[in-house]
Amino acid sequence: MKTFCGRANPTTGALDWVEESEEYDYHQEIARSCYADMLHDHDRNEKYYQGIRAAVSRIKARGERVVVLDIGTGTGLLSMMAVTAGADFCYAVEVFKPMAEAAQCIVKKNDFSDKIKIINKHSSDVTVGPDGDMQEKANLLITELFDTELIGEGALPSYEHAHQNLVQAGCEAVPHRATVYAQLVESELLWSWAQLQPAEVEGARLVPPPAVGRCAGAHSVCDVQLSQVPPSSFTPLSPLCTMFSVDFSKPVSSAFQSHSTRFVARSGGRAQVVLSWWDLEMDPSGTIVCSMAPGWTYPQPAKAPWRDHWMQSVYFLPAERQVAEQEELSLSVCHDDYSLWYSLQPHSLQDAQAKTPPSRPCCTCQAHLVWTRPRFGELNDRRRTGSFVAALRSVSERRRHGRRRSLQVLSEDSVCLSVSDGSLLPVFAHMLGAKKVFSLENSRMSKQVIEEMLEANSQKGGVELLEIRPEQLTSQDLRGEQISVLMGEPYFSTSLLPWHSLFFWYCRTALAGLLRPTATILPCSASLHVVAVEFQDLWRIRAPCGICEGFDVTPMDEMVQRSLDFRESREAEPHPLWEYPCRALTHPAAVMTFDFTQCVPREPVSSQGSLPFIRTGRCHGVALWMEYHLTDDVTVSGGLTQPISEQGDCEWIRHRKQGVYFLRSAWDSLGDGRTGVSYSFTFEPSLGDVKMDFSIT
Repeated sequence: MKTFCGRANPTTGALDWVEESEEYDYHQEIARSCYADMLHDHDRNEKYYQGIRAAVSRIKARGERVVVLDIGTGTGLLSMMAVTAGADFCYAVEVFKPMAEAAQCIVKKNDFSDKIKIINKHSSDVTVGPDGDMQEKANLLITELFDTELIGEGALPSYEHAHQNLVQAGCEAVPHRATVYAQLVESELLWSWAQLQPAEVEGARLVPPPAVGRCAGAHSVCDVQLSQVPPSSFTPLSPLCTMFSVDFSKPVSSAFQSHSTRFVARSGGRAQVVLSWWDLEMDPSGTIVCSMAPGWTYPQPAKAPWRDHWMQSVYFLPAERQVAEQEELSLSVCHDDYSLWYSLQPHSLQDAQAKTPPSRPCCTCQAHLVWTRPRFGELNDRRRTGSFVAALRSVSERRRHGRRRSLQVLSEDSVCLSVSDGSLLPVFAHMLGAKKVFSLENSRMSKQVIEEMLEANSQKGGVELLEIRPEQLTSQDLRGEQISVLMGEPYFSTSLLPWHSLFFWYCRTALAGLLRPTATILPCSASLHVVAVEFQDLWRIRAPCGICEGFDVTPMDEMVQRSLDFRESREAEPHPLWEYPCRALTHPAAVMTFDFTQCVPREPVSSQGSLPFIRTGRCHGVALWMEYHLTDDVTVSGGLTQPISEQGDCEWIRHRKQGVYFLRSAWDSLGDGRTGVSYSFTFEPSLGDVKMDFSIT
């Protein structure tokens, strides 16, 4: 059965009505899941197995039958570990139906059907009794309900309900305990993801609105691979603090709680950011520990276990605060049932805060709702800002007879139109002397933020903000003027993959009738770049598992592969590659160029070629990114920030995601240039899509 679905096309901006199979969402969910990442996490699996064996032994030593409740069983791996360790029976609960069905197949394939019952329900709906899902309450509770923030997947309510309804008092639990750690730091890099910083434009200082500076920001956690944030980019102001622990073998509360720890500042500086992670103690004595600490905390960072399902957390304080070395401070963390937030105060005020703990941070300035954290980082990138200012400064218009007239700055008769979401480009253009500047904003909230930016810099009225779609814009909206400079970063909040920013090209095409014949388009073009890579770890999220800790989980591999083979699933997917180290095995290559000085073509545009392997390694796939050519001399990259090293090491921009196309099977490169990756690209204007295919030749 098929049905019509309305989808916003991020490249064309149109609402596309497409006929989809009723299984489309199912396959997309499976294809983009990262179950393989967890199963490839040997450290996690090993620590769980050790903890399960120890818990089963303790219960057996008391002369009791071992009845297990496994909440969030996934593939059934932990239940199979429990039965192998000697458990008498397992109730394995999995709410996601496709995964529950896969678990059923895996349990059967490993001959555990008589000892493991898969229950396809949310644990809060599970019943106990003669006619219930469980015949009796469990005395061993096994769970994997955690996310990067520990409690963000609803671990606390699930534990709370389980202790009240599904397990015996005094039960064993694996993991037994979780402990949350935090460290207060000063970091210009990380703080740039939370607050807009002043910028220099032609000697003038552009400052953020006061409301933005006072705002506590968005409350949601920023989860990152902290191992890829070098210690040189932050200054620790506190020791590593133990914030709180949760004992999962006892009744757990999901109610609001607050915890504080006292410390003496190890150095002076601006308290801005809290780095946080947690560990799991699999046994009561704490001898079996699975830690989420970043690699740079290990004596040998290269040996730190890698995992993408559990990373580390970055929290931004509501306001930065100057602290002095040896100052006595108190760091507090509050949590409800799903999230955490931090605050800092002098130790002398700790008792007062205990009576009135800080409320969850909430954005009051709108900017943190308009701009994501990577977008804040992008707007604060001085080098990038300098590129745009340099491009605007050198804008030129082509006269009718073909010669070019260079302008040192935008001239007094320049009429500029900016097409990007929540961009500062129109503000720059006004500061550089343009006669009139218009900007198309995608929302009222975005419009309000830019208005406040203009007012804060005494430029109110300098830019006319229009909440109009490009195809609806008329000459009347432009006060009868024609556009002499059409500009964009381009940045659009709806973009997921790098080429989705080609929406700028579609906007330029829609606005063709409003452009002067000599109009400048900035950027004038864009190019799509590719390089074949060997990932250090990211390959794990797509690699089949086969045998995991001695158990056959191939039914899950087959389920994922069926979904990957479904239409649209054999595509690139977005990843911030600065978090995922890789080596280039080929030279990078520009495979397609898009000329923004012309309208979008009517016919498809294709490109074929190959990338010879020049380095030895295992090729897992291809990285893709866009580069925007603002002028003949100024380019802004959405991918590599510098040339690839001789060893193939890649440095990626932190503000945008790149595309990754995983090969069906990894390929071992000899680096002799005899083999390589063949590619085929087709840009389909009617769909606004870039189709691609890769093979080893």
